[in-house]
Amino acid sequence: MRKLKTMDGNTAAAHVSYAFTEVAAIYPITPSSPMAESMDEWVSQDRKNIFGENVKIVEMQSEGGAAGALHGSIAAGSYTSTFTASQGLLLMIPNMYKLAGEQTPAVFHVSARALASHALSIFGDHSDVMSCRQTGFTMLASNSVQQVMDLGAVAHLATIAGKLPMLHFFDGFRTSHENQKIETWDYDELKEMVDWNAVKAFRERALNPVHPHSMGAAEQPETFFQHREACNTAYLETADIVAEYMDKVNAKIGTDYKPFNYYGAPDATEIIVAMGSVCEAAEEVVDHLLAQGKKVGIIEVHLYRPFSAKYLLNVLPESVKKIAVLDRTKEPGGVGEPLYLDVISALRGTKFEDALIVGGRYGLGSKDTQPGDVLAVYENLWSENPKKEFTISITDDVTNLSLPVKENPDVAPEGTKACKFWGLGADGTVGANKNSVKIIGDYTDKKVQAYFQYDSKKSGGVTISHLRFGDKPIKSTYYVKQADFVACHNSAYLQQYDMVQDVKPGGFFLLNCVWSDDELDKHLPAKVKRYIAKNNIQFYTCDAVSLAKEIGLGARRTNTILQAAFFKLADIIPIDDAVKYMKEAIEKTYGKKGENVVKMNCAGVDAGVNNVHKVEVPAAWADAPDDAPRAKMVGRDDLHTSYLNDVLVPTNTLTGDDVPVSTFTATATGLVPAGTAAFEKRGIATDVPKWTKENCIQCNWCSFVCPHGVIRPFVMEEKEAAALNGDVLAMKGKGVEDKLFTLGISALDCTGCGSCVQVCPSKTKALELVAADDAIVKEEQKKYDYLFANVDEKPVPFKEDSVKGSQFKQPLLEFSGACPGCGESPYAKLITQMFGDRMFIANATGCSSIWGCSAPSTPYTVNKEGRGPAWANSLFEDNAEFGFGMAISMQARRNELKSAVERVKAAVGAPAEEWIASMNDAKGAEDAGKALVEACEKIADSNEDAKYVVENKDLLPKPSVWIFGGDGWAYDIGYGGLDHVLASGENVNVMVFDTEVYSNTGGQSSKSTPIGAVAKFAASGKAVKKKDLAQIAMAYGYVYVAQIAMGASADQTIKALREAESYDGPSLIIAYAPCINHGIKIGMSKTMEEMKNAVNSGYWNLLRYNPVLAEEGKNPLSIDSKEPTESYRDFIMGEVRYNSLKLKFPERAEELFVKGEEMAKERYARLLAQKESFEK
Repeated sequence: MRKLKTMDGNTAAAHVSYAFTEVAAIYPITPSSPMAESMDEWVSQDRKNIFGENVKIVEMQSEGGAAGALHGSIAAGSYTSTFTASQGLLLMIPNMYKLAGEQTPAVFHVSARALASHALSIFGDHSDVMSCRQTGFTMLASNSVQQVMDLGAVAHLATIAGKLPMLHFFDGFRTSHENQKIETWDYDELKEMVDWNAVKAFRERALNPVHPHSMGAAEQPETFFQHREACNTAYLETADIVAEYMDKVNAKIGTDYKPFNYYGAPDATEIIVAMGSVCEAAEEVVDHLLAQGKKVGIIEVHLYRPFSAKYLLNVLPESVKKIAVLDRTKEPGGVGEPLYLDVISALRGTKFEDALIVGGRYGLGSKDTQPGDVLAVYENLWSENPKKEFTISITDDVTNLSLPVKENPDVAPEGTKACKFWGLGADGTVGANKNSVKIIGDYTDKKVQAYFQYDSKKSGGVTISHLRFGDKPIKSTYYVKQADFVACHNSAYLQQYDMVQDVKPGGFFLLNCVWSDDELDKHLPAKVKRYIAKNNIQFYTCDAVSLAKEIGLGARRTNTILQAAFFKLADIIPIDDAVKYMKEAIEKTYGKKGENVVKMNCAGVDAGVNNVHKVEVPAAWADAPDDAPRAKMVGRDDLHTSYLNDVLVPTNTLTGDDVPVSTFTATATGLVPAGTAAFEKRGIATDVPKWTKENCIQCNWCSFVCPHGVIRPFVMEEKEAAALNGDVLAMKGKGVEDKLFTLGISALDCTGCGSCVQVCPSKTKALELVAADDAIVKEEQKKYDYLFANVDEKPVPFKEDSVKGSQFKQPLLEFSGACPGCGESPYAKLITQMFGDRMFIANATGCSSIWGCSAPSTPYTVNKEGRGPAWANSLFEDNAEFGFGMAISMQARRNELKSAVERVKAAVGAPAEEWIASMNDAKGAEDAGKALVEACEKIADSNEDAKYVVENKDLLPKPSVWIFGGDGWAYDIGYGGLDHVLASGENVNVMVFDTEVYSNTGGQSSKSTPIGAVAKFAASGKAVKKKDLAQIAMAYGYVYVAQIAMGASADQTIKALREAESYDGPSLIIAYAPCINHGIKIGMSKTMEEMKNAVNSGYWNLLRYNPVLAEEGKNPLSIDSKEPTESYRDFIMGEVRYNSLKLKFPERAEELFVKGEEMAKERYARLLAQKESFEK
């Protein structure tokens, strides 16, 4: 009897892979990273594989590197696995041809994901695995978490016994991140099924100097073709080998896996052919239709390559007349998608040759596929004239391929209880729901399912937890839209999203809010009131925010309170048992954080149980009059306006599924208008800063550190200030005696991080965090909106290269989706204030690209002249080259312009000469360019060169090319390209946001991770020191290099940025960026203080290396941080990534921490010696 455990698909794949793997070569990528992370954790726990050893896990610098390491490892005789997805899998393709050609027993576990095309999608479809179908790999598909566990074993066993490598894939997110209670393998059972003779043979044919041979020869035309055909037998045998191991697994666990499985009526006339998680939902629809007497079924493809017509025909009912093949990929320009073409080819020349076969696309980028969508496929087959090519789940009003949904039946098994929770990113809702599922799964006989839906914000975005519980297997691989229980953990959501409408009549709705019953009438939208009243919804409220504050958990940590409220209302298990299990889980989860943390969370459980209030729904709600319709948004032009209303609004209200294809024809290339984030007004902060003008010293530090550009200083004339009713100050400073000063706070864009409050240097703080009640939010927003619309930027006598002076410049990065307290975005915002109106930004995939442009939200915006950063993302690995290409392009185009200006010089005179002389000077090119355009416009009708200048006037300003990315890009996957671009000598500026981990994929170790730090893939602490990227770059001698930390020295930060940008050559700025992944004990509101502590303790050094000074005979190296004045050990103990190692492995921690401190001292001493060497 196998053990039952609640886990997700990634954990299931890792569990089975660990058993068979001796070496794992890995690289992090969403959504596959957790597989390798789990294995790394199990290594630290001393888990043994079937060979009696720990798995040797090696993290490489890229997926291409991981594939190369895997190839070498397997060539030398170790069973080797990897885990990847999307672009990462594509980087492995060259090695996949080799691995297949050499008939190696490698296994790739892939959580299948979309490929970047017009836009990046981190979500699931089969685009990536379908790009590998020609490599020669065996390809095996799993449809559910249980199948990942079961067929994952088949993948390893079959490749050991056979001759071909295996790609085992399952749907990214829908399966990889879905939690289910499943049966797990015991490793002894797996060991019994291994073909040990095949293992012996593999070892014997491995590379070894004791019995040497050569691999990978260069071959001539005379023999290459014949040699290539020699592998045919292996492919003919593989389907039978896979089927044999499916049978062995079936015999062990009582299943019925086959290369193709059929589900449905034995005499079906209409069937679907598909693979992946949609098959689970389709089975529910089949059951629903069979109960109505329909003759339908589905063929579920497991073995996709080699594609076996024999095994397909074995399960295809002879009665079938019509077949719909569903592909989860798109091949533009093809006659059909891959699975569709394979089915047609396989059935050619058989008794089914005359059957109608149609093909459809579904589920791209994790598009949810509801039962109604599957039903539409059958209805298409039943129709008189079925569409031969179709799409489902969307509305295609351009090529009219989409199938309409006539109904969306509830097809879940009877007794299944569906629940839905709306939370705020990082508020603990998702963690609490995972815990709830585990409690119900572990302590009852019920089946459980949990799936979590996120938006693109780093944290502080919306999260939706879809939970199901029942007595029968749960196959509902789609969002909950017919719920027994819905909870809203953020009352602001009621104005944005339709959520109560998902509650079934008579079901439960729980709202976390501060409102009394009387206030509910005022705050609830009319459609919410009507639905509650007309559908007998059991409506409850809980003021979890106030309770959390009272207990000491803080306004955002409402999760335990609301989890307890759920258990009380949902009645899935007895409430006393639920409380007991929750408190046991709290002890286990938070025990190491101290008794006080445990007590507070346990108090939260009691508070949730005891403070749920039933609302007596007024009868009048049933007839609540409609609220006033929302005003249409007005952008700066037609494209901006239509994008805001037709894309941003429906996407942000989670009704984007209803947006038709025609909406995107104008932006089919992926273009997103600049500055859409300012229209979101999310209102997610539980607390917002309040300005007390009497205490303000007008330093502008609050604006300088704000990660989201929410708080800004404004300089006003008296007339402009009249509307503010005295909420202003006389400006301080020489030359501004006639001006007034105020702070504007865009409360609806604030995340409530508190960075501004913490950094305020005033003796009595000029800012305080206050509860974000309606009145203060409305008041602050009204003021900000007035200031932004009516107060122009004015010249001030303060240095632009100072904190105070820089902050009077408009930030052209505002209201991003970065985490509250983010350490990256303040740097980027500052750079836009300094250079934004002439910036190009090439942004590596990672945190800075996700908060930098996640459609429909673009925080990079424009000034009142319509100018701002031109931002683009290519890939993760090629960002330096991408930015380099931008620089070379501008160089080439501006040289063409220069030639035209030289030719027109005779006609316009001085303006042309002045622009040519100053074209590479920022201010000079700007001023001379305006004069040149004015002169050329006068003769453009008669002079072709003048006309060319006018038409290309956007090339006149000097461009400032920036290359943004994190340490995972700069130190690892993109380092080769970065090194080449720096070595080129071209004028580009590279900004590295150094969080010392792969932040975007969840905190994996990079070459920037310091010794002793715990990170994913370094569960027992990183054993080697951090790569010194600054020293490597300085070795060229002609690269400007700086290490900065704005919280430690704002002046040095600004000075470095100015010097780097003005240097006519490559520059590299490495910025220390505290991150939520660090587990900063003083909190993310104090990231600036954390930077300061890092520098004062010697953990991070400030420096600038300026080649211009060397050319002038001066010392090019400036060490801008002093010798440490604070304890290195105290600093690292203030972060969970270090102190957790001491708790888990105290002896190893001590050894690594001592080494780390010694290395920090040595690094500083080397810098001093280096500076001294430049004096000679």
